[in-house]
Amino acid sequence: MLRIDLSSEQIGRVSAYYSKIGVAAIVLTATLSIGESIRVKGATTDFVTEITSMQIDRVAIESADAGADIGVQVPSKVRKNDAVFRA
Repeated sequence: MLRIDLSSEQIGRVSAYYSKIGVAAIVLTATLSIGESIRVKGATTDFVTEITSMQIDRVAIESADAGADIGVQVPSKVRKNDAVFRA
Protein backbone atom coordinates (compact mmCIF):
# COMPACT_ATOMS: atom_id res chain seq x y z
CA MET A 1 0.00 0.00 0.00
CA LEU A 2 1.30 3.47 -0.88
CA ARG A 3 1.46 6.09 1.86
CA ILE A 4 0.13 9.59 1.13
CA ASP A 5 2.27 12.37 2.58
CA LEU A 6 0.30 15.63 2.64
CA SER A 7 3.49 17.73 2.84
CA SER A 8 4.73 16.37 -0.51
CA GLU A 9 6.57 18.54 -3.01
CA GLN A 10 4.59 19.62 -6.08
CA ILE A 11 6.49 18.41 -9.14
CA GLY A 12 4.16 19.35 -11.99
CA ARG A 13 0.72 19.89 -13.48
CA VAL A 14 -1.47 17.87 -15.81
CA SER A 15 -1.66 19.54 -19.22
CA ALA A 16 -3.92 16.97 -20.94
CA TYR A 17 -5.56 13.55 -20.54
CA TYR A 18 -5.93 10.97 -23.29
CA SER A 19 -8.84 8.75 -22.21
CA LYS A 20 -8.57 6.11 -24.95
CA ILE A 21 -5.06 5.13 -23.78
CA GLY A 22 -5.30 6.25 -20.14
CA VAL A 23 -2.32 8.61 -20.35
CA ALA A 24 -1.76 11.93 -18.61
CA ALA A 25 0.48 14.59 -20.15
CA ILE A 26 2.37 16.29 -17.33
CA VAL A 27 4.59 19.37 -17.41
CA LEU A 28 7.26 18.85 -14.74
CA THR A 29 8.67 21.48 -12.38
CA ALA A 30 11.13 18.98 -10.83
CA THR A 31 12.85 15.74 -11.87
CA LEU A 32 10.95 12.44 -11.96
CA SER A 33 12.19 8.88 -12.53
CA ILE A 34 10.66 5.47 -13.16
CA GLY A 35 9.95 3.70 -9.88
CA GLU A 36 8.92 6.85 -8.03
CA SER A 37 5.33 7.37 -6.87
CA ILE A 38 3.21 10.42 -7.64
CA ARG A 39 -0.01 11.79 -6.21
CA VAL A 40 -2.43 13.51 -8.58
CA LYS A 41 -4.79 15.91 -6.82
CA GLY A 42 -7.51 18.13 -8.22
CA ALA A 43 -11.08 19.18 -7.52
CA THR A 44 -12.41 15.68 -8.21
CA THR A 45 -9.14 13.74 -8.51
CA ASP A 46 -7.00 12.28 -5.73
CA PHE A 47 -4.94 9.11 -6.16
CA VAL A 48 -1.40 7.78 -5.83
CA THR A 49 0.32 5.68 -8.49
CA GLU A 50 3.79 4.36 -9.19
CA ILE A 51 5.55 5.46 -12.37
CA THR A 52 6.24 2.30 -14.37
CA SER A 53 6.87 3.98 -17.73
CA MET A 54 7.34 7.50 -19.11
CA GLN A 55 7.58 8.90 -22.60
CA ILE A 56 8.56 12.10 -24.31
CA ASP A 57 7.29 12.35 -27.91
CA ARG A 58 6.46 8.61 -27.86
CA VAL A 59 10.04 7.66 -26.89
CA ALA A 60 10.45 5.72 -23.63
CA ILE A 61 12.68 7.40 -21.03
CA GLU A 62 13.99 6.48 -17.57
CA SER A 63 13.85 9.99 -16.04
CA ALA A 64 12.87 13.54 -16.94
CA ASP A 65 14.00 16.96 -15.74
CA ALA A 66 12.07 20.09 -14.82
CA GLY A 67 10.44 21.68 -17.85
CA ALA A 68 9.86 18.36 -19.64
CA ASP A 69 6.40 17.52 -21.01
CA ILE A 70 6.00 13.79 -20.34
CA GLY A 71 3.33 11.16 -20.82
CA VAL A 72 2.57 8.63 -18.06
CA GLN A 73 -0.09 5.95 -17.81
CA VAL A 74 -2.55 6.61 -14.97
CA PRO A 75 -5.21 4.35 -13.39
CA SER A 76 -7.94 7.02 -13.26
CA LYS A 77 -9.15 10.02 -15.21
CA VAL A 78 -7.24 13.24 -14.57
CA ARG A 79 -8.09 16.77 -15.58
CA LYS A 80 -6.13 19.68 -16.99
CA ASN A 81 -4.36 21.64 -14.22
CA ASP A 82 -4.59 18.84 -11.62
CA ALA A 83 -1.51 19.15 -9.39
CA VAL A 84 1.12 16.40 -9.36
CA PHE A 85 3.05 15.74 -6.15
CA ARG A 86 5.89 13.42 -5.19
CA ALA A 87 4.28 10.73 -3.01
